[in-house]
Amino acid sequence: MIIIKGVPASPGIAIGKAYVLEDEEIVVSRQEIPKDKVHLEVKRFKQALEKTHRDLDNTEVKVLKTLGREHAKLIDAHRLILRDPLITKEVPRRIVEEHVNAEFALSETLERVNQAFEKIEDEFFRDRRHDLFDVGKRLLEHLLRQERKPLSTVRESAILIARNLLPSDTLHLREAKVLGFATDLGGRTSHTAILAQSLEIPAVVGLSDVSRQVKSGDVVILDGTQGLVIISPSAEALGRYEKAQQKVLQEEKALEVLRGLPCQTTDGRRLELLANLDSLDEIKTLVSLRPDGIGLFRSEFLYLNRTVAPSEEEQTRVYSQVAESLSPQPVIIRTADIGGDRLTELGLEAPKEEVNPFMGLRGIRLFLRYPEIFKIQLRAILRASCKGRVKVLLPMVSSLGEIRSAKRLLVQAHQELVSEGVKLESPVEMGMMVEIPAAVVLLDFLLEEVDFVSLGTNDLIQYVLAVDRVNEHVSHLYDPFHPSVLRFLQMAVESVHKKGKWVSVCGEMASDHRAVPLLVGLGVDAFSVSTRMFLRIKQTMRSLKFSDTKPLLGKALTMATSEEVQKLLEERG
Repeated sequence: MIIIKGVPASPGIAIGKAYVLEDEEIVVSRQEIPKDKVHLEVKRFKQALEKTHRDLDNTEVKVLKTLGREHAKLIDAHRLILRDPLITKEVPRRIVEEHVNAEFALSETLERVNQAFEKIEDEFFRDRRHDLFDVGKRLLEHLLRQERKPLSTVRESAILIARNLLPSDTLHLREAKVLGFATDLGGRTSHTAILAQSLEIPAVVGLSDVSRQVKSGDVVILDGTQGLVIISPSAEALGRYEKAQQKVLQEEKALEVLRGLPCQTTDGRRLELLANLDSLDEIKTLVSLRPDGIGLFRSEFLYLNRTVAPSEEEQTRVYSQVAESLSPQPVIIRTADIGGDRLTELGLEAPKEEVNPFMGLRGIRLFLRYPEIFKIQLRAILRASCKGRVKVLLPMVSSLGEIRSAKRLLVQAHQELVSEGVKLESPVEMGMMVEIPAAVVLLDFLLEEVDFVSLGTNDLIQYVLAVDRVNEHVSHLYDPFHPSVLRFLQMAVESVHKKGKWVSVCGEMASDHRAVPLLVGLGVDAFSVSTRMFLRIKQTMRSLKFSDTKPLLGKALTMATSEEVQKLLEERG
């Protein structure tokens, strides 16, 4: 039995036979390019760049469907690399000045950067090498016309062992029969580790030479919580880990009895438990959970990886299908929260390079600049209201003017459809996401114009704490239990209820069982959670006593640090 200690990247236990993924080396040789052919070589490189951009678009769609909007931001790191002068200018310069082939110019440029990274001690910046190599490898594959070996070649359930896995490889692990993975390289802050956590795939990285010590077919235990890989385990170790694994499976099975049961506390407080929907691929799973409705239908996937905006007919079909599937339960459709970087793809004039696109032209800001696209989506949502209970949710609201402008467009869309002979029911309700601090402060005014509120904790926490949660260099500062976050949430809920309106909470905080007692104590009317966490959150809610959550929240609001708040929750048990 051999035990190798590495870096725990994603918790969980996997037991099975190993599948060692051979490291595919791309051999690049130097070729002299005749002076009169240099411009063609530069053109070939630019074509490879374009193809790689398309690869990223396809990957982003996959991330969005699999993990949601937050993790789709990881692809932007790769886009930035592709747009970096190091790639766009330095490589063509080498081709022109040195008369060399594009592959050689690119590989030499990447190697120079790699040497610079080797000298950096900071783990965050060292891990950025993997993003650079991922993009570089994609480019080289297009230049050499090589196809990447798909992970679908894993025929049977196995633990994947590799020298390194790139973020784009990690996305295919769920499709392949991969129980978990272990790599020689990588750190806990790498994008590969972050994606593994979100996919709930056990993973250990930074094992130095595990790919040389393991052979395909070896029995392996992978402990992603402790950061251990056990090769050819003893009967005792195997039995111990099998028991631990069985316990987890039994806990998951016990959750199944909760399907269809009401979501209420032990002392009878009824709460609505809604589900989030990122794409149509999840609709069957979602319906089977029997939620009280869809609290957040993210419509961004309709706008990605295409050259024109989705038509009214296409959107109507999608929204109608979802509304019918959930009827008579409500479906809250958030208008697309896409950024200005999508405009060029949709055939519109885009703003010049935005330094910080996540705080730039996106969400309601973008749609109000292009009202014709906005109205198409509103018309589609209104037409879908004939098939079920749909509502409109506006993202990134920060002012009264934005809501009033959106409301005027909704009224116009309604009037147009009626004049066209479309039979609509009563006007569709319009709500707003509260995810910007300004919206919390102004909420008493904004509530005069909306019917309901959804607290978007992901962005709200980022903006309150000035932390980009996908930037691993500061992600440790992203903290849902920070006292200032709790106070902002309290302000928001109190403002909504003073106006006698309905408020839900969505985002990862709603799917965090530790945060549930605090959110229940705030008095929110509904939770909208991921399908993956739906039954676990229902179990947590049904174990709570509502009368205990108010004093618990009261104590938390008097505390000055996140550590104190989390200790309070741990002591509660």
